[in-house]
Amino acid sequence: MNAALADYEKTEMGTIQIAPEVIEVIAGLATIEVPGVAGMSGGFAGGIAELLGRKNLSKGVKVEVGQREAAIDVSVVIEYGFRIPEVAGAIQQNVKHAIESMTGLSVVQVNVHIHDVLFKGMDKAEEAENVVQRVK
Repeated sequence: MNAALADYEKTEMGTIQIAPEVIEVIAGLATIEVPGVAGMSGGFAGGIAELLGRKNLSKGVKVEVGQREAAIDVSVVIEYGFRIPEVAGAIQQNVKHAIESMTGLSVVQVNVHIHDVLFKGMDKAEEAENVVQRVK
């Protein structure tokens, strides 16, 4: 047995290990709960944003997990009209709280990467213009 394992990982019955993918899902869910988050970005290499779908709950989340600590990076799309610093701060707090309370790991960093802003009203207006132009 590795003596460096955290105490919470050792039980009388054996060892508890949390896969990094589990932490990614927790971070993703905690992120999309925050008001002003339109969705998760497709990735750090410039993917297309996926809006609030449950298809891939870890999309746009990258984690580094040690024995007792975790560092999280989330890439998000923000809804137009929300203050970006406030939304980002709320994401940091929500992700940190969710991971620490569910896993017992200490979250040392939550880095928020804003990849886009979603203009909900403009999309519908542009679609209406396109329909009118095709009909003429």
